[in-house]
Amino acid sequence: MNTRPLYGVARPDPAALIELLKPITWFPPMWAYGCGVVSSGISVTDRWPYLIAGILLAGPMVCGTSQAVNDWFDRHVDAINEPSRPIPSGRVPGLWGLYLAVVWTLLSLLLATALGLWGFAAAVVGLALAWAYSAPPLRLKQNGWWGNSAVAGCYEGLPWFTGAAVMAAAFPDWRIVLLAALYSVGAHGIMTLNDFKSIEGDKRMGIASLPVQLGPDRAARLACIVMALPQVAVVSVLFSWDRPFHAAGVAAVLIAQILLMPKLLRDPRGKAAWYNATGVTLYVSGMLISAFAIRNLVGGA
Repeated sequence: MNTRPLYGVARPDPAALIELLKPITWFPPMWAYGCGVVSSGISVTDRWPYLIAGILLAGPMVCGTSQAVNDWFDRHVDAINEPSRPIPSGRVPGLWGLYLAVVWTLLSLLLATALGLWGFAAAVVGLALAWAYSAPPLRLKQNGWWGNSAVAGCYEGLPWFTGAAVMAAAFPDWRIVLLAALYSVGAHGIMTLNDFKSIEGDKRMGIASLPVQLGPDRAARLACIVMALPQVAVVSVLFSWDRPFHAAGVAAVLIAQILLMPKLLRDPRGKAAWYNATGVTLYVSGMLISAFAIRNLVGGA
């Protein structure tokens, strides 16, 4: 056991606390925030502190909070699916996981005050969804349709919206909101693929993830469709906004994803993690292409 007593109380392994925040999961919201900044069309020269603070808020703080909250309220499921995780393994003993989730929530709100009204409001929404996803009484993750929607919005749409709103200090242009919404819908499919790793524990604990509800084959097909259709819509709107080269770029990364999908569909449980590493990389590349497509349409330097 890698814990040390302090006045008779076991302390967590510091490395396990960092592991609990899951740094590998911070990338999507940080990337989405960056897409929001790009799409705003506003130069970061005089507003670079908002870029840095927003990226920190989206990734290490709000996303880190969501991971700590999820691991605390999922500790019984994780004891079945992934017993080596920090809490079920005992490397984060007692109530330390809950303490970290609460403290990280408060620190996130404190950092959000530096981003003005829009940044603070977005942080409140993101943190509320993070707790609602995992914690009773709502525990949105009990149903894959609701839970995946909440996470998809927090990972893609909300940080994209926030990046644009913080840079402009105003509600973003409707075209920014539309792109953020479309990529949020597509991210619902990404969240479905992420649930394949915990099917057995979810079944035993009564969590109706989409792979549990639909079965692996149908859930994988649904994930592919949900990821692809919003990107088709993005290509269409970029063409309609006279951005043919950017539309072609998004179409290219979508075609690449479609070419990878048959391998996923032949073995959904075995290849879900692989597709998350390959297809999702292409997906988020299209997000950045789209952000550059509209930056000169909505103003800025």
